[in-house]
Amino acid sequence: MRLAVLAAAALISIAACAPSSPSATTSTTGPKTGKVTLSVWGWGPEENYDKMFAEYEKLNPGVDIDARSFTTATEYDTILSTGLAGDSGPDLAWLRAGPQLQPLVEAGRLLPLETAGVPGLKDFDEGVLRAAKGEKDGKVYGVPFAVQTLQVIYNKKIFADNGIVPPQTWDEMISAAEKLKAKKIIPFAFGGKDDWMLPIVGSIFGTAHWGGDDFLKAVKAKEKKFADPLFVEGIDLLNKLKPYFPDDMAGVSYTDAQILFSSGKAAMFPGGLWELNFFGENAKGVELGVFTPPAPKGPGLMPGFTDGSYGISAKTRHKAEALKFVSWLATKDYGRLYTDTVRTFSAVPGVTPKDPLLKEVATTFDTKGATYFMNDFAYGNPSSAAVFSKALQEMLLGRITARQAAEKLDQSVTTWL
Repeated sequence: MRLAVLAAAALISIAACAPSSPSATTSTTGPKTGKVTLSVWGWGPEENYDKMFAEYEKLNPGVDIDARSFTTATEYDTILSTGLAGDSGPDLAWLRAGPQLQPLVEAGRLLPLETAGVPGLKDFDEGVLRAAKGEKDGKVYGVPFAVQTLQVIYNKKIFADNGIVPPQTWDEMISAAEKLKAKKIIPFAFGGKDDWMLPIVGSIFGTAHWGGDDFLKAVKAKEKKFADPLFVEGIDLLNKLKPYFPDDMAGVSYTDAQILFSSGKAAMFPGGLWELNFFGENAKGVELGVFTPPAPKGPGLMPGFTDGSYGISAKTRHKAEALKFVSWLATKDYGRLYTDTVRTFSAVPGVTPKDPLLKEVATTFDTKGATYFMNDFAYGNPSSAAVFSKALQEMLLGRITARQAAEKLDQSVTTWL
């Protein structure tokens, strides 16, 4: 897997790791009498972490890992910040990357990690490791846990039943969408209600059109702006694809879109690699395939980003045990366990996925990988990511043009770049 494409940016973890219910639940394993209990907060399906962390408990019978999952990822930042500031926070936690990590660093909430305490850190790709570093001090505050890619996931049976193969050109993709629509099958399961998904889907279809990493470098160097015609045309592709999204797209939520695909009512789902695990559990009868959508004037690119990291609270009362645990999280043993359990690329270097579909994605990312553009531009208050998400929502509602959406992003970026 080509990770070098991520080296140019301090990447953030978006609120995309399958948010569902707003409740938080504690691990069913629970603390065990006479053992040191390490509490771990995060987001995502808790049963996966109970399963993986149970392997550490077998190796270290004196330690119990009490995992707690806050499955509404968009609320997690506030929950974690409040917990770490008081005395009710966790020993360890999933940390966002880049701009969202910095407030915790500056507040002194996290323990800096060094290779003396976590030897595995020395093997991480620098581009990946930057996702867990403080912006100003350059210290590492977490062990990165995943690399996510963005692509189109499709239902192989629906494709086969309708004589469709993964498209090699934009015209082929539109032709396939027209054929599906004529059969009363929703081509793309996607909605505009949850605005955080809009830059993701915009990137899936538009990255190759606006020039991928070269364009981002030019914007950072102030040689170009997002109002550049190629970027405007790239995000305007969402408008051109609207006929192939569900009816009343503005009212379709992220969860609604997942259900449309899982139930077989939609043939394709533009989204992140994390969806493979979700659909594997919730659409067991659906054989999944993936493809990188081609651009109108050539082949596509597959955007990707480093997801969050595991960090240690500065207030933990079990520093030695926490360091030992986080050291294990930086090993290939855990990386393989993570990849096989969560069906997502581990950030631990040297881990090869067993899953055939993951192998296919890894091969594509190796040759067509690019940086997910929004991660480089998530600074500001409100963040430029939040500003642009709202702007894309307004664009899809027909209230502003694609150029006006890009100009809103430029205005926000100008406040901090």
